[in-house]
Amino acid sequence: MRIAIVTATSAIGTDDDEPLLLPALHSAGAEVAVVPWDDPAVAWDDFDVAVVRSAWDYSARRDEFLGWARDTAARTTLRNGPDVLAWNTDKTYLRELAGVPVVPTAFLEPGDAVALPDGVEFVVKPSVSAGSRNTARYAADAHPAARDHAQRLLAAGRTVMVQPYQASVDTRGETALLFVGGAFSHAASKAALLTPGHVLSADKLFATEKISATEPTAAEREVAEAVLDAAPFAREDLLYARVDLVEGADGGPLLLELELAEPSLFLPQAPPAATAAFAAAIVAAAG
Repeated sequence: MRIAIVTATSAIGTDDDEPLLLPALHSAGAEVAVVPWDDPAVAWDDFDVAVVRSAWDYSARRDEFLGWARDTAARTTLRNGPDVLAWNTDKTYLRELAGVPVVPTAFLEPGDAVALPDGVEFVVKPSVSAGSRNTARYAADAHPAARDHAQRLLAAGRTVMVQPYQASVDTRGETALLFVGGAFSHAASKAALLTPGHVLSADKLFATEKISATEPTAAEREVAEAVLDAAPFAREDLLYARVDLVEGADGGPLLLELELAEPSLFLPQAPPAATAAFAAAIVAAAG
C-alpha cells in the first residue's frame, strides 16, 4: 500500500502533524511519501491514496491547484476530493451553510464600494487565503487603513470579507473541533492571532499559532455537528474536517471557518488515539 501525503514545496518539514502521522502509517504497513502537489515528476497513479495535508500555497494558485486535484482524482483516490476542495478553498461557502450560526460577514466583489462597520473592531481578509495571509484586524476608527487594504485586494481581483472582530477571541481564543470520517475526534484551543492594524504577511506560508488541548462545550459540539450536516457533502466522505468556532457576543458559538482542504489537525495536542484513528482512516481510504 502506497500513500502520498500531499504538501507544498515550501512547506516540506513544517507540518507539525507529520512526525506523529508518518510513523503511525508505517506501523499500519503503509509505504508513505511526502510529495509536493505541483511536482511534475510525481506519478500519482502509483499511489493508492493521496491525502492533501500541507498544500498551504494553493491560495496564490487556486485554479492550478484545483486543476491538479481534478487530474489526480482521475488517477488515484484523493482525499479530500476535488469537489470538496473547490467548494472549501473560497470562503464564500459561508453563505451556503443554512441554519448555522456564522460570524456576520459582508462580502465585497471587485468593483464594489468598500463599506466598513462603524463603532466596532473588525477584520478584513480575502475569501481565498490560507494561513491567515493578507488578514488584518482594525480598530473602530481605522477606516482609512482598512479601506486601503480592502481596495488593494479588490484591485487584484479578489473577493474581500469584512467581519466584526469577536472580542471573546482575546480572552478565550478559538475552539477547533476535529473530525475524522465525519466523527468527532478531538479539540484544540487557538490563542488570539491578530493585533490591531497589523496585516499578516502575504509572503509567509502560515502564521505561527499558540495551540493547546481543550474539551469543547456541549454547545460547541452541537454547532460543529450542525456545520458538518449543513455542508454539501456526505460526512463519511470527508476524511478530515476542522470546525473553527468563536464565542459570539451572546455567549453562543459562531462558525468562523470550516476547514476541509488543508487544515492542521493539531495531532501533537491530541490524545494518541487520535493519530492512530486518522492513520486507520487513511489506510481504509486506500482500499
